[in-house]
Amino acid sequence: MISYANSLGIAKRPQDTRVVVAMSGGVDSSVTAAVLREEGYDVVGITLQLYDHGIALQKPGACCAGQDIYDARQVADRIGIPHYVLDYEGKFSQDVIDDFADTYLRGETPIPCVRCNQRVKFRDLLNTARDLGADALATGHYVRRVQGAAGAELHRAIDPGRDQSYFLFATTREQLEFLRFPLGGLTKPETRALAERHGLEVAAKPDSQDICFVPNGSYADVVAKLRPGSVEPGDIVHVDGRVLGRHRGVVHYTVGQRKGLGIGGIRGEEEPLFVVRLEPGQRRVVVGPRRELARSVVTIREVNWLGPALSPSEGLEVEVKLRSAQPPAPAVWRLGADGTAQAELHEPQYGVAPGQACVVYQGDRVLGGGWIAGTEG
Repeated sequence: MISYANSLGIAKRPQDTRVVVAMSGGVDSSVTAAVLREEGYDVVGITLQLYDHGIALQKPGACCAGQDIYDARQVADRIGIPHYVLDYEGKFSQDVIDDFADTYLRGETPIPCVRCNQRVKFRDLLNTARDLGADALATGHYVRRVQGAAGAELHRAIDPGRDQSYFLFATTREQLEFLRFPLGGLTKPETRALAERHGLEVAAKPDSQDICFVPNGSYADVVAKLRPGSVEPGDIVHVDGRVLGRHRGVVHYTVGQRKGLGIGGIRGEEEPLFVVRLEPGQRRVVVGPRRELARSVVTIREVNWLGPALSPSEGLEVEVKLRSAQPPAPAVWRLGADGTAQAELHEPQYGVAPGQACVVYQGDRVLGGGWIAGTEG
């Protein structure tokens, strides 16, 4: 009986271990495939066609486009692994793009990359990998999978500047057992150096910056196209009830936004104005001074919990990230019923937007998270 584990923690020889690698055509997933192939694993590369990439060819820097599929195929040929392109356009449209539009219309600010990981890559692609007889699905995400006493745990990447754990909070325990993240212990320069050593043409390829299905950078245009007639003008209203101007649709705004309001300052008042909340039912954008953004309690829905078992009344000292670019804030976390939770912040936070994610940490470990449903001052 085999008593050892290979570098992926699987009790098999590398050559007997099949690993499906999700290859986006970028340098990260390409290096993931190359490193695993070099170690002797039975590597299969899969690239997902997620939408009409003829549109995206007009926009450099978007992932999953036609050029990216070509690049992934070139890398697979270079390192000598089979490569397949799977048409997931229907799944992606229903589970990611439609959700993106509907979330904006609810006056929330969506994160489609989380939905893509949650519903397409780590659900549908993972199932496909199992069907192919794979022992693991590997991706180029900068995050670490650590084997803990109770099973696989999700941890931040070694490089804090590249850490993508915020976007992977919805990964379930079962998925974590099957997933592998070989780049979690590397910095980006180290990854690019590996790409050069393996002779990969994508070694200097720029990282994706935009949402892949928004080719012109205008989220509102995408929503208007997907939901004709839903983007309607309305009033911009001060928190004290004064009507300050008109807007072209609530989808153009997000909580915490300061620039681009189109109303200028208020005569006799020096404080800048921010979007405090969106009221799509009344087609209103409510603005006010920064102090109106302060929130001390955050309500969360669709919670995915990877931490220790908690009773409903039990509070756990944690840190929470309420936006991907914001530092974690100390809080008390309480699990509720039916996949809900509440984060009681030690200090008020500003610009907490419904639709964004609240991700829970203890040190480097990700304990889970969910979607921000509401806030209290």
